[in-house]
Amino acid sequence: SRAYVQVQNGCDHRCTFCIIPFGRGNSRSVPAGVVIDQIKRLVDKGYNEVVLTGVDLTSWGADLPAQPKLGDLVMRILKLVPDLPRLRISSIDSIEVDDNLMQAIANESRLMPHLHLSLQAGDNMVLKRMKRRHLREDAIAFCQQAKRLRPDMTFGADIIAGFPTETEEMFDNSLRLIEDCALTWLHVFPYSVRNGTPAARMPQVAGQDIKRRAAALRAAGAHQVRQHLTAQRGTTHRILMESSRMGRTEQFTEVTLSADQPEGEIITAQITGMLGETLTA
Repeated sequence: SRAYVQVQNGCDHRCTFCIIPFGRGNSRSVPAGVVIDQIKRLVDKGYNEVVLTGVDLTSWGADLPAQPKLGDLVMRILKLVPDLPRLRISSIDSIEVDDNLMQAIANESRLMPHLHLSLQAGDNMVLKRMKRRHLREDAIAFCQQAKRLRPDMTFGADIIAGFPTETEEMFDNSLRLIEDCALTWLHVFPYSVRNGTPAARMPQVAGQDIKRRAAALRAAGAHQVRQHLTAQRGTTHRILMESSRMGRTEQFTEVTLSADQPEGEIITAQITGMLGETLTA
């Protein structure tokens, strides 16, 4: 039903908590022509959805001739593979999103309205110590703009709890970001030391504080999930079936169906309710 296509590997950035660049090297992009040929073959095999993946997806193209951007790749895929019903983007760095990608978000219904954002924190001092390239205000502005362009857009995000030197006040800024950005699907990572990284040499937060902060972030995330699910009741969705009774909406929300459906197909169904963190139809 869904295929994953890696279009980029490695990372040119040096976030202070991360060991990826040491293991995977600098950013390397797969040329657009190679990506498009691969997607055409997948569509020919019957795949209805393709997800573009990468370690630092928004840096795609920086090492290619003419330095195209991720938005250029998305536009080319949608234009040159007209039979692809759904294109999805995995984790992106919101500060690096280009104009063409914003245009695709606004105008291309085949680009799915769900973005997973590599945010990591919601406090500017913590972001600076992480060597991230955005401010709290940038993250909020991006989410507001994307929602304005595509009202059904939902966001997931990576957030680290208890980064070294994080005070309660700094943590509260990260906690508030979940509501400020309407982050529905959270990946919360309790900070853990990675030997050889600059963050490992910074003053550490106590283990029980890290645990408590991670739990608070997850609870705030769960509240956002409930709000999202509640708002879907009575709406109609195009659902990609992953098994005979389970599929996912355009926003990647899981749906349990009351009757068997053809696996791998996209069906239209009305949402009747919710069960845990799953919709029912």
